[in-house]
Amino acid sequence: MKKILIISICILVLVAACSSKKESKQSLVIFNAGSLTLPIKKISDEFMKKNPGVEIKAESAGSRTCARKVSELNKECDILASADYTVIDNLLIPDFASWNIKFVTNEMVIVFRKDSKRSSEIKPDNWYKILLDKDVSFGRSDPNSDPCGYRSVLVCKLAEKYYNTKGLADSLISKDVNNIRPKETDLLALLESGTIDYLFIYKSIAQQHGLNFITLPDSINLKSASLSDYYKSATVEISGKKPGTKITKRGTPMVYGVTIPKSASNRELAIKFLDFMLSDDGGMKILDEMGQPSALPSISDNIETIPNALRKYVREEK
Repeated sequence: MKKILIISICILVLVAACSSKKESKQSLVIFNAGSLTLPIKKISDEFMKKNPGVEIKAESAGSRTCARKVSELNKECDILASADYTVIDNLLIPDFASWNIKFVTNEMVIVFRKDSKRSSEIKPDNWYKILLDKDVSFGRSDPNSDPCGYRSVLVCKLAEKYYNTKGLADSLISKDVNNIRPKETDLLALLESGTIDYLFIYKSIAQQHGLNFITLPDSINLKSASLSDYYKSATVEISGKKPGTKITKRGTPMVYGVTIPKSASNRELAIKFLDFMLSDDGGMKILDEMGQPSALPSISDNIETIPNALRKYVREEK
C-alpha cells in the first residue's frame, strides 16, 4: 500500500512538472503574407534555436486577409507582416495598430513550367501576346485578398501603356477569371499540375521554389523606386476598410511592412523577434538570400510610436 502511494505521488509530481514546463513556454503568433511563408519559417527556426523557451505559430494568408482577421474577426496575433505596407496603413492604423516598418522589397515576374504551352517563345517583350493565346491559361490572385492580386492587375495596366496597345489591360484581366485564387501561393499547385501554364507572382517565390520565370521591364514590374510617379498612373479599385466600400489603389514600388497589433498578447517577445528579423546578421540576411532585399532603414513619419528597440531600423523623412 505504501509502495503504491509513493508511486502515485511520483506520477503526480511528474505530471505537475510537465504541466509547469508546458505553461512556461512562451508562444508567439504571426500572421504573414503567403510570399513570406518560407522566410518566416526559416527565421522562426533560427529564433527558436536562440530562445529555446519560445514556440512560434505562423499563419499565412493574403495580406489583406491577414489584416481583416485582426480588424474584422478580432483574432489575436503578436506580429503581422504584409506584402504591401499600405495594407497596414489602410486597414489597421490607427484603430488596430500604431506603427508600420517597411522592411523588404520584391518585384513581379511571370512563372511557368518547361512544358507550359509556348514556353520556348515567351520573352519580356511578347509575354502578353502569349498569355492572350486562347490555348494558353494563366492564373493570378484575388485583388481583394492579396496584394499580389492587385499588383497583377496594375502590371496589366502598366503594360498597356508601356507597349502602347489599347485595350490590352481589359483583355488580360477578363481572361481566365476562373483561375483566380485568394493568395498567390495557392496557384502554385495549379501550375505544377498543369491546370495553368503561367502565373503572375513575386520573384522571391519563383526563386524559392526553383521555378522558371521571365523578368518584366522595370516600367511594369513595380520594382523601381525611381519610377514611383510612373507607377501611379495605373489604378485599380479594391474593397475598402468597411464591408461594401471601395478604395482606389495606385501603383507603387513594391515594399513590405510589419507591425505589432494593439491586441498582441506577447508584445515584448514580439519586439525581440522583430529585432532579430530586421537585423543584418539575423532575419534580414535570410530574407535577402531568399529573394527579398532589404528596404532598411525605411522612412517613417511616426517614429515616436515605434518601440525604442526597433527605431534603429527607421529614419525620419527630411
